[in-house]
Amino acid sequence: MFLAFFLFLIGIGVLFAFRKAAQKPPAMKFVPSFFIGLALLVAVYNTVVIIPAGYAGVQVLFGSVLDASLQNGMHVVNPFVEIVEMDVRTQAYTMSGKANEGQMQGDDAIEVLSGDGLTLRLELTVQYRLSASDASKVYRSIGTDYVEKVVRPEIRSAIRDAAVGYLATDLYASRRDEFIQHVRGRLEKVFRERGIVLEAALLRNIELPARVREAINDKIAAEQESQKMVYILQKERQEADRKRVEAAGISDAQKIISSSLTNQYLQYNYIQALKELTQSKNSTFVIAPMDQKLVPMINVK
Repeated sequence: MFLAFFLFLIGIGVLFAFRKAAQKPPAMKFVPSFFIGLALLVAVYNTVVIIPAGYAGVQVLFGSVLDASLQNGMHVVNPFVEIVEMDVRTQAYTMSGKANEGQMQGDDAIEVLSGDGLTLRLELTVQYRLSASDASKVYRSIGTDYVEKVVRPEIRSAIRDAAVGYLATDLYASRRDEFIQHVRGRLEKVFRERGIVLEAALLRNIELPARVREAINDKIAAEQESQKMVYILQKERQEADRKRVEAAGISDAQKIISSSLTNQYLQYNYIQALKELTQSKNSTFVIAPMDQKLVPMINVK
């Protein structure tokens, strides 16, 4: 806008100089109009701004930040307003023990003190974004470097404050999800007050002291072995129940068969069996005992 004002002054100056000149060259009469027209063109150009997708425009008028921030798209604004574009897309801040994996060079894992006095190393990633409607407030109160001033310190503070309420073994195993939900709740509140939206908090890794890690692994192995024995005992009990049911069924069948075996029925089956033997082509002799005193040999053929 200052360029347009400067061009306008040049045009007015040339116009006055041209009017006072004794000789007025014909070609010079268009110079004032050119500068004035160019100044107007630049002024109109400065009133139209385009905010790209994924950004919010903060309006600064003579050093004062206006409350209304501009969303992506084309806008007509005061030509004297300066537009500061701020990224409102999802960003991820990672604190990792591996070099060049996070925003900070080198080892950036967070060392915390657990409830039982052990020092743990935590790695995590926080996904967040700047609230488009609060972009002006953030620029006015914090600036464009809100990540270094707010995001990083609040993450480290929330992690350390939450860790003291948990035992190291709980963080490593059973209460890990509860811990990260605690951290998420703390960050959501703090970020919201600063115009930042928390999207996710991801706990990547928990590194315990070696002796504690070995003790936990031994405990987990013992629990798994105990569960395995419970399963084996349950399976053996089911097998024993199956055998008892099977034996009871056999016993009942035998009782039923025994009650139906009469002398006449046995004699009838005996005769039928002799008949089948005598009709067999492979039989030459059939020994058919009649009673305890006589065992005759019958020549079939």
